[in-house]
Amino acid sequence: MSGILVGVDGSDHSRRALSWAMREAAHHHVPLTVMTVHPAPVRPATQIYWNVPDLPDKSFDPEIARMRLQQMVDEVAEDLGETPPEVVVSVIMGDPAEELVNASRDADMLVVGSRGSGLFAKLLIGSVSSKVTHHAASPVVVVPAAG
Repeated sequence: MSGILVGVDGSDHSRRALSWAMREAAHHHVPLTVMTVHPAPVRPATQIYWNVPDLPDKSFDPEIARMRLQQMVDEVAEDLGETPPEVVVSVIMGDPAEELVNASRDADMLVVGSRGSGLFAKLLIGSVSSKVTHHAASPVVVVPAAG
């Protein structure tokens, strides 16, 4: 997956990151991969003591997530009036920072918003953004909040 990789989580910050990444990909005529990572199911604390499996996450449907992600991509492309030569949407489960870092190995650039949809909205930079800037294998662009 060479080209630009952008991580999105549905937040306004990630929408700005998607917009920035889409403009860059169109300008440089490179493919754009739009990735969202749904956190893996929580493992009960009892797993430490007994062999209790992960609790299934019945609220997550990858196809619905893919449709919503594609809708976001289409809306941003319409707002910009331009698109890259190729746009691939990717929906996976796992740790968001870890999955973005792994995917950055095959990307020319990783783009993320300064904060996501986490609990600490007042932070200047979110935990995922911070982790990927320290561990990504490609250059990272952190798109700041509007303001």
